[in-house]
Amino acid sequence: MPSLTLRPGRERPLHQRHPWVFSGAISAVRGSPADGDVIEIHGANGEWLARGFYSGASQIRVRVATWDAEQPLDTAWLRAGIERAIAGRAGLADGPDAACRLVFSEADGLPGLIVDRYGPFLVVQLLTQGMATRAEAVTTALADLLAPQGIYERSDAEVRTKEGLQPQEGLLWGELPPERLELRPLTLLGTGGTPPSMLVNLRGGQKTGHYLDQAANRVRVAAYCRGADVLDCFSYSGGFSLYAAQAGAAHVTLMDTSAEALALAQANLALSAPTTPAELVAGDVFHVLRQYRAEGRTFQVVILDPPKFAHSQAQIDRAARGYKDINLLAMQLLRPGGVLATFSCSGLVSPDLFQKIVFGAAVDAHRDVQIVERLSQGPDHPVRLTFPESEYLKGLLCRVW
Repeated sequence: MPSLTLRPGRERPLHQRHPWVFSGAISAVRGSPADGDVIEIHGANGEWLARGFYSGASQIRVRVATWDAEQPLDTAWLRAGIERAIAGRAGLADGPDAACRLVFSEADGLPGLIVDRYGPFLVVQLLTQGMATRAEAVTTALADLLAPQGIYERSDAEVRTKEGLQPQEGLLWGELPPERLELRPLTLLGTGGTPPSMLVNLRGGQKTGHYLDQAANRVRVAAYCRGADVLDCFSYSGGFSLYAAQAGAAHVTLMDTSAEALALAQANLALSAPTTPAELVAGDVFHVLRQYRAEGRTFQVVILDPPKFAHSQAQIDRAARGYKDINLLAMQLLRPGGVLATFSCSGLVSPDLFQKIVFGAAVDAHRDVQIVERLSQGPDHPVRLTFPESEYLKGLLCRVW
């Protein structure tokens, strides 16, 4: 089996069970591993440390899958890992039209594998060489364990290009999902109530068709929206607005650059909140918020759920400026005592940095701001303690005076 040796002093992350081995940490590679091959990892003194999947084009040269010298990375290991991940979501979304994440990559010990359940369909992302070369085994395991109506691949995330992989999309097993599928995303256990039905586009929507990681946060934000005039920025298909309307919002304004996303949001409003007054605005959030400020328009609740601003370390400063700009504008549009729900899904922006950015926006906006709640990704997106990168979504619910 191919193997590699780390440079002296580079063993500590492996001892702490962090699953990434970067190219700069490697002293020597033996055995000419191909992309996706299993490879053994040794310390500078020859000590066996771990076993993982090799990727010759990526800066993350190996993604570790086991620290057990006796554990082969075979189809039995893969199936057992998927089965364990599914068992960990038991009770989160068990209804026939429910939706949640079933497998969350390194956080579930399956680097590069994302599996989302949308009612009777599964959407899969194979984001690393190790998983891309095991697509058939993944599909077989999922079909055997869950017996879905269909399994669809949406391996179009940016990380695939860093792995030397081309985007891949199409049917892997069973039936093709419809263009619009009605479902109910998970909600927090014990919160009561029935989440609104939503239409999702599994074949052409964002991510795997929906932002499942925000499902629990929509419940928390909606608790502040009764009787409120709500502005939902970067609204996509209207998730936050639907929950706000169900909670009794007086009016919702949905804003997104994508006319297609707003059309889906309009269909969702017609499905689950037909009596709530709504305005749909197609435009750049930065520009429209400035326009609203110039017009003197104000709101009681503003929701900021932008796409990822920082895709690399080099983009963090620019991302910080973008987050500060939209938060400052949002604060200027809020009536005294209003609520700002602000999020960042950029994993490279830490919770501490994000809070500092919002602090800077509050100072420049000359507003007094209280943090009412701190929010993160839902329980179907667990954070692995030895892999802090799996905690990427952070949110602040703020009262603005």
